[in-house]
Amino acid sequence: MRDTTTVGLITPEPDHPLLAATTELLSGEHRVVTVHPETADAAVLGPLADVYLLKSRTPRALALARDLESRGAAVINSAEATTLCQDRTAMAERARDAGLPFSATRTFGSLAELAADAGPVGPLVVKSRHSRRHDLVARVDGPGRLAELAGAWADEPVVAQEFAENSGYDHKLWVIDGTVFAALRRSELAPGGRGPSVPLALGELPPGWAELVLDVGDVFGLDVYGVDVIDTGDDSPLIVDINAFPGIRGQAGAPEALAALALRRARAVVAAA
Repeated sequence: MRDTTTVGLITPEPDHPLLAATTELLSGEHRVVTVHPETADAAVLGPLADVYLLKSRTPRALALARDLESRGAAVINSAEATTLCQDRTAMAERARDAGLPFSATRTFGSLAELAADAGPVGPLVVKSRHSRRHDLVARVDGPGRLAELAGAWADEPVVAQEFAENSGYDHKLWVIDGTVFAALRRSELAPGGRGPSVPLALGELPPGWAELVLDVGDVFGLDVYGVDVIDTGDDSPLIVDINAFPGIRGQAGAPEALAALALRRARAVVAAA
């Protein structure tokens, strides 16, 4: 294999802390190029990079990733796996079919439909069906709150999950190529809203939780991902969300793990050519 590897970043934000730190690690011996997903044209990108990191979830980013894959490029995570994590209905079905402890999820064509169908309400967690920036995630404790949300989001396709009593803190668990990172963060649904993330040593996780999040990667075909888990009592985990290529901020060793993954995947592609 040639000495220099080219790593493409499919992102509008190459200065994101995780990507910037990974770029710094790679750029001494390798080449890192940014591909802006909203302006790039796969047909005129020139020679393929050895591997691409897909740190964007917009429709154009996913279309670009599919195009690159059709030309033989390696993309982390794949367009298919990333798309699956965008649809909370498909996500819940895949997880529950695999036996993962994922929150029971009902789907509605619109929030107005949920409001009309609800009957006695609460507490529920209502989310946009399609995960994206600034989507809807809200706790609903009664018909008044549901009507309020329906006034602003009437046509939004949504999923509804029964609210599970918990400590008010999310366990934010991230994985990069089999390495698990963890933090504890006050949930955005808790009184007072979202709080800062506090790094958590793996030894502080309840038994079996690290293995559980590794199983998620196998089920969803993900290499870089996040899993939001709540403790419903007696260290019983409940998965409430799965994200492809999240930010993973402030986790010692995360940039090193991502750089190693990119190089390993690139070498595998070149060796197979």
